[in-house]
Order: sequence, then C-alpha cells, then structure tokens
Amino acid sequence: MKNAFRILVLLVLLLVLFIQFKPTENSIKTIATRISTPSLINKDSLTIKSRINLPKGYKRVVYPSQSFQEYLRNYKLKPFGTKIINYDNTNYFWQGGHIGILEIPVPKNGLQQCADALIRIRSEYLWDKNRKDEIGFNFTSGHYCSWKQYAEGYRPKIKGNKVSFHKTASSNPSKENFYKYLNLIYMYSGTLSLYYELPKINSAKDLKIGDMLIKGGSPGHIVMVCDEAINGKGEKLFLLFQGNTPAQSVHLVKNLEDSNISPWYQLKKDAVIPVSNYTFGSAKFVRFK
Repeated sequence: MKNAFRILVLLVLLLVLFIQFKPTENSIKTIATRISTPSLINKDSLTIKSRINLPKGYKRVVYPSQSFQEYLRNYKLKPFGTKIINYDNTNYFWQGGHIGILEIPVPKNGLQQCADALIRIRSEYLWDKNRKDEIGFNFTSGHYCSWKQYAEGYRPKIKGNKVSFHKTASSNPSKENFYKYLNLIYMYSGTLSLYYELPKINSAKDLKIGDMLIKGGSPGHIVMVCDEAINGKGEKLFLLFQGNTPAQSVHLVKNLEDSNISPWYQLKKDAVIPVSNYTFGSAKFVRFK
C-alpha cells in the first residue's frame, strides 16, 4: 500500500513538472528552426564567397569572371575570429558586429576611413585590371582629381573651395606613388562627395554587387554590397562590408536584426537599415561609374 502511494505521489510530481516546464509553441518552433537551419558560416574558409553559405532556396547571381562583382565576392578574408583593429593598432571597442576581416592593410596615418576604404578597393581593382586611366574621384568641393593627372606630376592648390592643379612634381606612375595619391583623395573626398558624384540606384531590385548604401554628410557612412543571392520569387539578399571611423579593419558585417539569414541582408530604398554599429535612417544607394 505504501509503495502504491509512493508511486502515485511520484506520478503527480512528474505531471506537475511537465505542466510547469512544458515547451510553448513558440519555443518548439524556435528549436525546430535552429535544428533545421544549417549554419551559414564556414569558419575555415578565407574568401567572402566561401565563408558565407546561401540560405535555403537561394542561389548566387552570376557575373562575368573578370568583373568588379566577382572581384568583390572572392575577396580574401583573414582567419575567422580575427579582431577589428584601429589604425593605431588598438582593438576596436566592439567586436560583436562582424563575421570576417578583409585582407586590406590599415594605414597608420588614420586617413582610410569608411568612404576611403571603398575608394581604395575600387581603385585597386582598376589598377589590377590595367584600367588605371579610370581611377579618379571628386573632392568635396566638386573638383575632379584623377590618378593619371597625379602620376604626371600635377598637384592641387587648395584655397577654401577653390582648387587649381599645377605641375609641381616629376612623373611617377609607381604603385608607391599611387598610394600617395589615394591619401590625397582620402583627405579631400568622402561620403558627401561620393553621394553627389556617383549615379543613384532608384530601386533595390536594381542593386548589384559593388553598389553602396550611403548617408552623405559629416559625419556620414557608407557600406558596400559584396555578394548577391536570389530565390525563385525574385527576392534578393545581399552581403555587406564596411570601413569605419576611426580608420580600422574593413569587415564583413553581421545582420543583427535577423539572425535567421545573417549575415545576409534584405535591402529596400528609403528603409531604416541597421548595419552593425550604424543605422541608415533612410536608405539611399549609389554605384561607381
């Protein structure tokens, strides 16, 4: 009789525990989603394309092999877990917003900030593809400064908003001089000049790799699309990387708003889009010429 009573008490306790800790419908769905959704990160891979898997139902948009788009999606990454460093070799204060560090040196002069990092990437691509005559950017004043002009020895004379160019140096088309040219661009160009100089993208449906999400200003911010995927419904997802202020490692950002597809993003014009440690209040897009 005592044994039967003990068994009854045990069954009652088990029933109470089951009711108390019974999983809710939402928790069951969350667990199921985590189990059924494969990881989108390949930690051992060292390019953007190989580091990030596709969400279910998506495929990568195809681009020509020598295009800027393929150059970006195959950009080399440092080993997984590498920290963001500032130009003075200190660790950036927040390491929770990135999924990879691009293999781009961080100059000690502190000039290579958010817009500058993307200017560098675009310029290095044109250099590598022997399209050097296409390298050139507007200053914030609106004056155009080309690498060709700089390599021939022309330097800007800047007085307020007035800029004139004069031949004050000997011709020097070297790679070392090319980076001196980029330092000049970093000083006098930025998000504001890019916003007014570059063609606008009026629909997120027209976005492609290499396009940029921009807030022109002082301060402003800019990030670049570095991969693109599409599903059977024509819905697109994008990967983004950014430089930052202070000048620091260029990094592939997480999507902190949607962990189910992170680091992929859905992008819409005029939408509020949080990107790592910055929020674009009204998304605008531009494209290099």
